[in-house]
Amino acid sequence: MGDDRLKPQLVMRRAGFDGLPDVRLPDGYGLRCYRDESDGAAWEQIVAAAFERETEAGEFDTRLRQHEAFRPERVLFAVRDEIPVATASAWDSPKWGKQTGQVHMVAVVPRHRGQHLGYWVSLAVLHQFRREGRRDAMLSTDDPRLPAVKTYLRLGFVPVLVHENQRQRWAEVFAAIGRPDLTVEFADILSGPVVSPIE
Repeated sequence: MGDDRLKPQLVMRRAGFDGLPDVRLPDGYGLRCYRDESDGAAWEQIVAAAFERETEAGEFDTRLRQHEAFRPERVLFAVRDEIPVATASAWDSPKWGKQTGQVHMVAVVPRHRGQHLGYWVSLAVLHQFRREGRRDAMLSTDDPRLPAVKTYLRLGFVPVLVHENQRQRWAEVFAAIGRPDLTVEFADILSGPVVSPIE
């Protein structure tokens, strides 16, 4: 993002994976993990459409497949008629600790929005973390991504204060999603100390 007032990214955390609901995608959609190289191209198309930007040829390889965290079962797709239309990855988050997973690169093709696919693929990532024996999960997002913030709150994530400017930014985000009450609910976090990742 070009606006320095919106840096660093917002961070959220979910403590533990007890009580996760089952993954139940809408009728006509399925869930699967990465299978072959064609899924790399599908991932690039989803990301390009979701974030309205060009992806470079081979971006999936450089950003995900060549990363030490890559495992086929960690890259998840929601599919419609076997065509991937949404994705999220169960990634490592070493700067927050070895037992912490990172919900990474959540993206939905615009014409499939409204089906809560971002919620379902993110939930599937949390189930993957539980299978791996992770302790908790972190994610990063941007202030304007209000639907994503609502999804993450629904999944049990709470804000993590990683910069002084986020005290006000979180209050503005909560107001923008129609939940100013969350500023009170998370007052201990938003008025507490800034948290630094492990370096």
